[in-house]
Amino acid sequence: MDISRHWRLRKQRYALEGEICPHCGARLFPPRDVCPHCGLEAKTTYTFVGTGVVVSWTRVRQAPAHFEEQTPYVVALVQLDEGPMLTAQLTDLGNVQPYAGMKVEMVTRKLRNDKGDRGLIVYGYKFRPVLERAVA
Repeated sequence: MDISRHWRLRKQRYALEGEICPHCGARLFPPRDVCPHCGLEAKTTYTFVGTGVVVSWTRVRQAPAHFEEQTPYVVALVQLDEGPMLTAQLTDLGNVQPYAGMKVEMVTRKLRNDKGDRGLIVYGYKFRPVLERAVA
C-alpha cells in the first residue's frame, strides 16, 4: 500500500470513523457515498464506539505477504454494537480461546511493516477481549 492511500484511510483505521445515513439512520463502515440500505447519499461522519462481539473466527497459520512475522494469528468477524460487521485481527488473547459472542474492543496496533526501502510501519485497528474492570 502506498503512503498516500494509508494517509487517506487513517481516520477509519485509527478511530473507526464511518458514516451515518441522515435519511434512514444506518451506520456504515467503511464509509460510503451512497447508503446500501436506502440508496440515498450518506456523507455524515460517524465515529463508532469500538466495541462489539465476535461472530466467527479462524486461526491463520500461513500468512499472506507482509504478515509472516505475526503467524499464527486470529482473524474474526466482529459485529460492532452499532450494527456493522467487519473483519479484524484479534490481539492480546494470551491463553484465552476466542469464541462466538466474545465481547471485544478496538485497539490501535501495528498491522505490518513495509519491508521496502521506505520502512513504513502501518498501524490500524485490531480487537482484543474486553478487559475486566477492577471494582473498588
